[in-house]
Amino acid sequence: MVYLTRLEHFNAAHKLFNPSWSIEQNEQAFGKCANENWHGHNYELYVTVKGQPDPGTGFVFDVKQLSLLIREQVVEKVDHMNLNVDVDFMKGKMCSTENLAVGIWNELMKHLPAGVQLHCVKLYETPRIYVEYYGE
Repeated sequence: MVYLTRLEHFNAAHKLFNPSWSIEQNEQAFGKCANENWHGHNYELYVTVKGQPDPGTGFVFDVKQLSLLIREQVVEKVDHMNLNVDVDFMKGKMCSTENLAVGIWNELMKHLPAGVQLHCVKLYETPRIYVEYYGE
């Protein structure tokens, strides 16, 4: 099995706020991330696919096509957006990095060609905080 990873970047705003909790509970749980005026991140998105290299091209998946897929199915939907308000696949969900990674996985899964499997979505919220999701 060969693993191929593509890195993409996007900027987005969000807030962590549970509407069934009081403002005090939200501030205690989420701190500054519960700011009513939102806050933003410069996300780094690593998408890893796996498969056997094609005998004719030597590719698991054409990296240009992988980049296009990620940009069309994810980046164009989230870049410079408010994740809580503007992104359909995040509607009704807590906009944590964990849930965003799962949402990105679900968006990409629908569009991979036969023989190519999604292995991992790694999403950096900051240089020191990231989430990895393997579809489990």
